Amino acid sequence: MSHLRLVLANLGRSPLRSLLTGGAIALAVLLVCILLTMPAGLDALLNRIASNTRISVVNKAGLVYPMPYAFARKIRALPGVEDAMAQVWFGGAFEEEGRVTFPNFAVETDHVERVYPDWNISPQGLADFKRYRDGAIVGRETMKKYGWKVGDRITLRSTVWPADLDLRIVAEIPSDRAPILWLNWEYLAQALEAKGRKLGIAGIVWVRVSDPKEVNSVMLRIQELTRNSEAETSTQTEKSFFSSFFGSLEGFVTILMIVTGLVSLCIVFIAGNTASMAVRERAGEIAVLKAIGFRGATIFSMLVAETVVLSVLAGGAGVGLAVLLTRALREAATGSAQLGPLGGFIVNQTVVLQGLALSLLIGLVAGLIPAWGAARKPVAQTLREIF
Repeated sequence: MSHLRLVLANLGRSPLRSLLTGGAIALAVLLVCILLTMPAGLDALLNRIASNTRISVVNKAGLVYPMPYAFARKIRALPGVEDAMAQVWFGGAFEEEGRVTFPNFAVETDHVERVYPDWNISPQGLADFKRYRDGAIVGRETMKKYGWKVGDRITLRSTVWPADLDLRIVAEIPSDRAPILWLNWEYLAQALEAKGRKLGIAGIVWVRVSDPKEVNSVMLRIQELTRNSEAETSTQTEKSFFSSFFGSLEGFVTILMIVTGLVSLCIVFIAGNTASMAVRERAGEIAVLKAIGFRGATIFSMLVAETVVLSVLAGGAGVGLAVLLTRALREAATGSAQLGPLGGFIVNQTVVLQGLALSLLIGLVAGLIPAWGAARKPVAQTLREIF
């Protein structure tokens, strides 16, 4: 009988124990593989919602501090800037007074098309947004949530400004990634003027750069433009801007990775205990093998091979389950706003190799100590302990 056949036969001696140990290893590898997809998944999510040619400009003191509205006009005159659009938080409540259920901003209607060409808003909708003072553009997710359609009229009660605005929905943002509502900057400004107040500020200025290679230089020009002004600015790419909102999520992922490492360590102990039990049960058999001429190195390699084969087979099953699970999530995420971000969590070749390497490591670490002890124990001592 070959050594491999002997290894497989020994694994089959206690099928239930092998199955339970293998199942624990498979679940641990599955969990690790899923979590290893999270950094790439978060990056894919950011790439999905962000453009590499848009820049956010905010007050250096923080997002809640405004900037002069005139900054937008000055930024548009800088070299390398395709266009810039100022926006200010309106904070309008639709369902309940004082409860904002979706983000809504007053924006410069003349600059939406050139700053957000990748959002594919219909030309007719953009034209109507410029034409009608009370026009509004709404994201598809919000349209679905409230059952709105183009042409509907709604009223938003601001939680920030002394203004309740009646709006006409003139276009939809044809993407589930943007649940926002945009209304006309001038409409809000005129409503405030009627109450004796002036707008004159911007919360964020979104800038579109003509060439992706010019992004860094344009950011420096903007910061230089506002240096020593009444409101110095901070600039970020759109991806960096949104990634700041995922800071707590990234910390959560780190915690999960630590927990997964501890789970993997527990699995090593479980597999090691299983290997030790198997060696103790077969002490007499191992002594006989030594007595008939099997060398200690051969016995050591066979015992380690048992845990390694079991661990690798179980780890391969765990990796396979992870691949199937992420593929199923990607299929379910297609066309779904709620599950859409899950489409970026993919078990790629690197994750597969890491999962298999982890299963190999578990098998080696779990099998080395009991195999070493059994291989070096003298035959006479083993037989005395048994008989």
